[in-house]
Amino acid sequence: MLKDPEHHLALQMDVTQQSDVERVIAASRDRFERPPNLLVNSAGVLRMSPFLDETEACLDTMINVNLKGTFLVTQVFIKALLERNRGAGEERGAVVNIASTSGKVGPPLMTIYAATKGGVIAFTKSCAAEMANKGIRVNCVLPGAIATPMTADIEERLVKEFCNRNPLGRLGKPEEVAEVVVFLLSRRSSYMVGACVEVTGGTDM
Repeated sequence: MLKDPEHHLALQMDVTQQSDVERVIAASRDRFERPPNLLVNSAGVLRMSPFLDETEACLDTMINVNLKGTFLVTQVFIKALLERNRGAGEERGAVVNIASTSGKVGPPLMTIYAATKGGVIAFTKSCAAEMANKGIRVNCVLPGAIATPMTADIEERLVKEFCNRNPLGRLGKPEEVAEVVVFLLSRRSSYMVGACVEVTGGTDM
């Protein structure tokens, strides 16, 4: 639960529907009398499967949530942000997209997921190149295997294999990813644009 509801607003949206994204951004702007200036795109779905067993339905779902959702939320967010005037040299806001090292490495059993996360990486860099001179920094984080509900469904055998290959010998913690996200949203990373920061415990370095 939010400790300070006066300064927070919890809303639910379907990231694959532009009208729903617009509704949520508008609700936030109406509540706080200005659009949000920090965005983390963390919605994502994963299904591990051999390539020849993948289905068109899985392709559509992962593309829609992982890639289309990131595109739509970022676009609506930035359009709202650009409505505000800014002073010379003032930063308007920042975006952090959650990609994955799968989008860089292309591991087996993740053809669709890896493709969507590779798309998020490319999208981040292209969007960052366009938005930097408008005072909006766009970066992304590439987590490795993190102990979340998403990885809870992965076979225990595969998790053990990963831990054996990982220099730290364990899965990452969500808060270890969150620390990097907070840094990229803050002014401490003011000279970072289009960066893709890996949080992997050293796997695939």
